[in-house]
Amino acid sequence: MIRELFTTIAILLLPIMLSANDGYKLWLQYYPIENPQAWQQDMLKKVSIAGENETLDIIKNELNIAAEGFFGQNPSFSKENPSLVIALKEQLPSYLASKASSKLGEEGFHIFSSDNQTVITANSQFGLLYGTFRLLQEMQKSNPLSETGIVDSPKVQHRVLNHWDNLDRTVERGYSGFSIWNWHRLPRHIDQQYLDYARANASLGINGTAITNVNANALILTPYYLEKAQALADAFRPYGIKLYLTARFSSPIEIGGLETADPQNEAVKQWWKDKAKEIYEYIPDFGGFLVKADSEGQPGPHNYGRTQAEGANMLADAVKPFGGIVMWRAFVYSENTPDDRHKQAYNEFVPIDGEFRENVIVQVKNGAIDFQPREPFHPLFGAMPNTPLMMEFQITQEYLGHDTHLAFLAPMYEEVLKEDTYINGEGSEVAKVIDGSLHNYSLTGMAGVANVGTDRNWTGHHFHQANWYAYGKLAWNPWESSEKIAEDWIKLTFTTEREFVEPVKKLMLNSHEMVVNYMTPLGIHHIMARSHHYGPGPWVTGGGRADWTSTYYHNASEKGMGFDRTLSGSNALEQYTPELQEKWGDLDLVPEKFLLWFHHLPWEHQMKSGNILWDEIALHYQKGVNEARENIKTWKNLEKHVDKYRFEHVLSFMEIQAEEAEWWRDAVLLYFGQYSGLPLPEGVEPPKHNLEYYMNIDHKFVPGI
Repeated sequence: MIRELFTTIAILLLPIMLSANDGYKLWLQYYPIENPQAWQQDMLKKVSIAGENETLDIIKNELNIAAEGFFGQNPSFSKENPSLVIALKEQLPSYLASKASSKLGEEGFHIFSSDNQTVITANSQFGLLYGTFRLLQEMQKSNPLSETGIVDSPKVQHRVLNHWDNLDRTVERGYSGFSIWNWHRLPRHIDQQYLDYARANASLGINGTAITNVNANALILTPYYLEKAQALADAFRPYGIKLYLTARFSSPIEIGGLETADPQNEAVKQWWKDKAKEIYEYIPDFGGFLVKADSEGQPGPHNYGRTQAEGANMLADAVKPFGGIVMWRAFVYSENTPDDRHKQAYNEFVPIDGEFRENVIVQVKNGAIDFQPREPFHPLFGAMPNTPLMMEFQITQEYLGHDTHLAFLAPMYEEVLKEDTYINGEGSEVAKVIDGSLHNYSLTGMAGVANVGTDRNWTGHHFHQANWYAYGKLAWNPWESSEKIAEDWIKLTFTTEREFVEPVKKLMLNSHEMVVNYMTPLGIHHIMARSHHYGPGPWVTGGGRADWTSTYYHNASEKGMGFDRTLSGSNALEQYTPELQEKWGDLDLVPEKFLLWFHHLPWEHQMKSGNILWDEIALHYQKGVNEARENIKTWKNLEKHVDKYRFEHVLSFMEIQAEEAEWWRDAVLLYFGQYSGLPLPEGVEPPKHNLEYYMNIDHKFVPGI
């Protein structure tokens, strides 16, 4: 009887389970195009693909999936009168080759129409792959091909995802399940998710992945794991993705049997050269090393009195014969707490500008502290004209509410990229550092700390897929706009219906500022809970290092709060150009979003709004709460446009976010309120509990640490 009951329930639930959209398809939904125009259907009816190889097989498979999803049909592949031609420029008939752009480079593509044919051409098979994805994305969005077609090529060479994945499958700062790399099954089993991961990255033009944590484990460089890494590299290669590994600086000691890892020691140099040769025997197109050294307990050249350049150059020499590069992270700081963490990387790296090998690129976080909800751009950008610098953005939301807080990060990325360094006068934007045009860098790159895990929708929150997507689009073109990225992602992932697209786009574009409002408005920073960074912790103090505490950064007292980085304080402002020193150092000129980042001010300081500082802080926190609540209303009004599974999932997370926004507001205002001694302004809701209640919240087993 019981078995029959369960069988009946299973049968009733089966249609729901089969029709549920769990988000696994990401922005590659290929949902039916309603009322398709003739050109759309005709485009994929008959396709000619020149040549045969694994990448072209992937293109063919992608066209099959898309045509089935769009129109319920499959294309025929034929050389006779094709409606879509996919071929390298050198393979095109002369009359078509003459119409193709001459500015495609190695990875660019040109999509154009000629005599009732659509042509995708490129100089490489990966350009053809990128062009195919682009054409299908334009079709999904119902965008007709213009007369001039689409000519596009990446403005950045190395577009890399950094996975902070450990060999035991935990993920540092990972909030979407465990690592997708199942090392135990590798190399004998290639999971379908590895291929789907590569496919998703290729659809964005991401061409590299560093698969292991920057807090590295030397075991990854042993044959046992190199064999497994080789299997992943083989799986990724047809998608145009190179594999990189993180190198632990002390590996010669830990797995090499040496007594030192001194980069000037000849035996150490030879060990790394031998190790590089071994890696390339497994992975002939191995991209190179990503290195975190002299940071948060990681070993590095400091241990031997050497510079960062000496450490990086040793590894660069090892991989150079094979065409490899070294991505050397600039997130370093000394063993002793400095006067201002903000200044450390600049002080360490600027004096050695020009001393790095030509195959070294220094990887710099977007801001000088640590992936805060908002930071001014890192002062290294523009300050090292003789050393290629690459941007490091965090996609996973370590300081932005982890997996349940909707924060579309493209506006934050864009804000940093569009900021003017003034290093060569007005118009010296950070993006020009990244694309190499400001200093004529020989190497260019961008890295994104991945938010991918074993959750069925890959990223925990369905909307966090948009941050992976946004990173890929900005790595390809740092000048892309947040608004376009948001609209495209919505159309590819959900629907093209304007009644859905417009309110969701507005919600997304405002979401980052909303989170800043209820977490760290007006330049407040690093006030998250200790270690796991989940929730507020402005009271965090003491411990091994002052700069791992909140009190170090906010300096709250009865006199006021903020970090004085002007001449009267740490003078971190000196690391920026005179134009920015004048702007950010002047209370009348500094953008209020950076106010308490650069200035320590009394609670009664008069703001531009007419409010005093305390009231302005409190009103920002309340504004963030109000916006989180309003998002719930907006989403509920859109229920008819979304499948039930994703609608309910997103709604649940939005409700958590609104609840935790209140937690942030109440805890932070109670804490700072004990110093200001001032009442909450009108319109700010009173806290639900006392300060002791919030300080005693102790979440167990928070993921990501």
